[in-house]
Amino acid sequence: VQLQASGGGLVQSGGSLRLSCAASGRTFRSMGWFRQAPGKEREFVAAISGSGGTTYYADSVKGRFTISRDNDKNMVYLETNSLKPEDTAVYYCAAKSDRMATTDLMYYRYWGQGTQVTVSS
Repeated sequence: VQLQASGGGLVQSGGSLRLSCAASGRTFRSMGWFRQAPGKEREFVAAISGSGGTTYYADSVKGRFTISRDNDKNMVYLETNSLKPEDTAVYYCAAKSDRMATTDLMYYRYWGQGTQVTVSS
């Protein structure tokens, strides 16, 4: 499985970005988005089950971010709204080996290269 994240950029506080993750290989896996800010550990942002029927969000992004997927296109998206400077980080998409969504990064086997999101105040 190969993952390619894109869609990051520089945006002002309150702005929006749509992150995309293109997946190749075996599909219908549970997918997740994680982020890592400079000097901090990688943290969970959002996850979606293989069918798309179950989603989880970190408390810090709940109500602002939306994860979705299009299995016909092998794509996973993260719609980010009302961005804050503290959302600044490299965002990674990741895939598990099964269809069940989880928030724990240790269960994600495949990782993309990351896309930078910078939110200016």
